[in-house]
Amino acid sequence: MGVPRSPAAFCSGKNRRCTARATHRGLCDACYLERQREYDEGRPSAAARGYDREWHATRAAYLEDHPTCECDDCLKLPLWQRPEATVVDHIDELGPLGPRGHDPTNLRSMTKPCHDKRTARDQPGGWNRRRGPAA
Repeated sequence: MGVPRSPAAFCSGKNRRCTARATHRGLCDACYLERQREYDEGRPSAAARGYDREWHATRAAYLEDHPTCECDDCLKLPLWQRPEATVVDHIDELGPLGPRGHDPTNLRSMTKPCHDKRTARDQPGGWNRRRGPAA
């Protein structure tokens, strides 16, 4: 028999007045979703962050020249075993508005799962919030 588990802590949202149990990073589901909604309202659009028509042309050209994943794990595989890339990543993490935003030496093609792993490792934060409170 296992040791009984203690109940979840109370939510720390709504100025610590919420009486629900925490389910996700110290918040209940409702407070978590409210905090994410507030974050989204203050976030610039993708186009305002530089992901515009020019970026889409750069991305398409790069993927045409580099059709397979260039993440560290996939580069260890023979070329014929590498998965097809669908995402273009900025190595310097500054995106298209950075000083090297459209420089091919600052880009690498990746699969979405590889890019998600890299982002989680290098830029922890709100990128994975869409998974919802149960994550």
